[in-house]
Amino acid sequence: MQNGAFYTGKYPNLFAEIGIAQDKIEQKINDTFNTMFFDPEEKIYFETGENMAYMLDTGNNDARTEGMSYGMMMAVQMDRKDIFDRLWLFSKTYMYQSKGKYQGYFAWSVRPDGTKNAEGPAPDGEEYFAMALFFASKRWGDGEPPFDYSVQARDILRHCLHQSEMVEGGEPMWDHSNYYIKFVPEASFSDPSYHLPHFYDLFALLAGEQDMYFWYKAAEASRQYLHLCCDGDTGMAPEYAEFDGTPKRLFHDWQFYSDAYRVAMNIGLDAAWFNKNETLGDIVDKLQAFLSENTTLGEYYAYTIKGEPFDEPAMHPVAIIATTAAGSLAAKGKYGLQWVKDFWELPLRKGDRRYYDNCLYFFSLLMLAGQYRIYI
Repeated sequence: MQNGAFYTGKYPNLFAEIGIAQDKIEQKINDTFNTMFFDPEEKIYFETGENMAYMLDTGNNDARTEGMSYGMMMAVQMDRKDIFDRLWLFSKTYMYQSKGKYQGYFAWSVRPDGTKNAEGPAPDGEEYFAMALFFASKRWGDGEPPFDYSVQARDILRHCLHQSEMVEGGEPMWDHSNYYIKFVPEASFSDPSYHLPHFYDLFALLAGEQDMYFWYKAAEASRQYLHLCCDGDTGMAPEYAEFDGTPKRLFHDWQFYSDAYRVAMNIGLDAAWFNKNETLGDIVDKLQAFLSENTTLGEYYAYTIKGEPFDEPAMHPVAIIATTAAGSLAAKGKYGLQWVKDFWELPLRKGDRRYYDNCLYFFSLLMLAGQYRIYI
């Protein structure tokens, strides 16, 4: 049943469903945004020079395509073209690769002064860059390069799919045999949290007729892939997974860990926008039930996807609460609204590790307020 906001124009507001007044919701969104972008002690947004800015990963003291593209999406949702353009100009100036096998991609990590920490890209950055740019084109119109937003977005997606044809030695970010996004272009495995079928359905309409079929197939494949990789009992997703869905050991033995928390949030937004696969809500129901019945709110560890804890505290406990609550947009179980209530009462994270938690906090806040909008 196609009853998502893309078809109806109506975005669910779960905060209103639990009795929060609209003025309180708007105030919390604005206060959160202002803290993250402008509070002298707690911000993660830093302006540099006359016309650039970066989003600082406060735990690693770098700027990442993940955070830069997140900041751009936040800015376009909040109608802040000034912030958006500063972040985009920094990204194009210091992260964009103009030669070599990564030409057309963005280096995934740079220092605050723009010096590259790595040459390779991270595909989640590219997909967020492209979606934020398309939305910016609709909200504000295309300007002169590099602010010809829709042109820039289409160029990013052409490289994502056709890098091997466009650049000598290049590898695409999507596997053309199964339509899955890869962890990095050279990898033959994926990161479940990179799978954003709600973006791909929009890319099919915006990226160019020649790739429409691919993006529709990618959306369908990603919705199925989440069923493959999320555990059937706990609903937990692994950080990294083989193309057959089995967890992939990469940097550590932990499975349900930092990247993986985003899966519930992504399922929630996909349901709010398109709701093409209601069975994805079953994953969130299982996750919410497992966490509600087997853990204490905020006291989390690294886990296997079976829910077996390691002796390693979760690095981002605020992110777990925020994203699991955002999954309530797809959930049908008895714990959904309780997670929304718990999240509403949760403050932003402070300290060195606030970057990742608070980015996911703000996205989840927008989603649950019905304020994470489609602009096409």
